[in-house]
Amino acid sequence: MEIPNKDNPYPIEGNKKICFLKNIVANPMISVGDYTYYDDEHDACNFEKNVLYHYEIIGDVLIIGKFCMIASGVKFIMNGASHRMEGVSTYPFNLFGSDWAAATPTLDQLPYKGNTVIGNDVWIGRNVTVMAGVKIGDGAIVAANSTVTKDVKPYAIIGGNPAKLIRYRFSSEVIQKLLIIKWWDWDIETVTQNLELITNKVGDTNIDILSNVRAK
Repeated sequence: MEIPNKDNPYPIEGNKKICFLKNIVANPMISVGDYTYYDDEHDACNFEKNVLYHYEIIGDVLIIGKFCMIASGVKFIMNGASHRMEGVSTYPFNLFGSDWAAATPTLDQLPYKGNTVIGNDVWIGRNVTVMAGVKIGDGAIVAANSTVTKDVKPYAIIGGNPAKLIRYRFSSEVIQKLLIIKWWDWDIETVTQNLELITNKVGDTNIDILSNVRAK
């Protein structure tokens, strides 16, 4: 059985625009699952440049699951971009030192929306912006040029600025079955053996067979 090497940064020979992302990311505050790939028209090493306002002192983490597809220009805006809104002004006077430094807020005074979490088998289109603290569910699709400001349910298709639900990929019954199957958590040999079922159009037959595979 010949399977792509998840530890190979550039799995397509001669192509450094597509990478298995976990092998490129160095920041310990970014976690990426196996086989998730990033496609950058210039250089796949650009990914971390698109994770913005990500400061260690704040401590938020970007978590990306397995088998995700991330297109060129996708940006993640982390919690460090947020300004306090309770005051008369939102201007961050403290950043510029001198007598302004006394206005420095404590960390618990800063807006904080939690970690940004991308599920498994998520497709994020070109030039999407994902805002801080957003959770995108397994199997979701985000249309190109969207701005994601709210959590996205599993297997939803969303688009726009701000992104809104377009439709769900499958019926609620099928979605529930897929979330139980969790094919992305199988060992890679089992995934490979069942690729025809995983990639074919969803129907009762292949969903039932996949459910039995999961039950083993």
